[in-house]
Amino acid sequence: MVNFGSYDEFRKAAEETGYFINEDKEFVQALLDSINVNIDRYGYGACPCRLALGKKEKDLDIICPCNYRDPDLNDYGACFCGLYVSEEVLKGEKNLSSIPDRRISTLKTQEKSDDKIKELGHVKEIRKLKVPIYRCVVCGYLCGREQPPNKCPICKADSERFERIL
Repeated sequence: MVNFGSYDEFRKAAEETGYFINEDKEFVQALLDSINVNIDRYGYGACPCRLALGKKEKDLDIICPCNYRDPDLNDYGACFCGLYVSEEVLKGEKNLSSIPDRRISTLKTQEKSDDKIKELGHVKEIRKLKVPIYRCVVCGYLCGREQPPNKCPICKADSERFERIL
């Protein structure tokens, strides 16, 4: 089982992939410890700032790093729980403010999309590809292959965090 480890280990791993971690070591270590509790509890590292359902397939969007990290960093300078911060925040060029929980609106939008798909019925494929296209839902990395990679080469998310898009 993966362990999120210490602040310094986590910061080094994040920076190797182009991300920055909140400088408040005690705060971050408390988050990492909470993620580790969720790993022990559920078998996966659900975000400690959101209510996990305890079913991995329903919580994939909130496994750290969550699907909302990058949009939150772009729009607010930090992810919802404050673990990841933008370079501008780290340098003091941008102040932090309240961050809304994107998961709630995403779940509502997804329900509407599912209803729309049911209304449309089966959609014919426009073109046939030799291999499927997979997208990492965490960072957006795209790849064309028979199966998604075991780990995303960009953000290191596990293969279950990939969705088949074509």
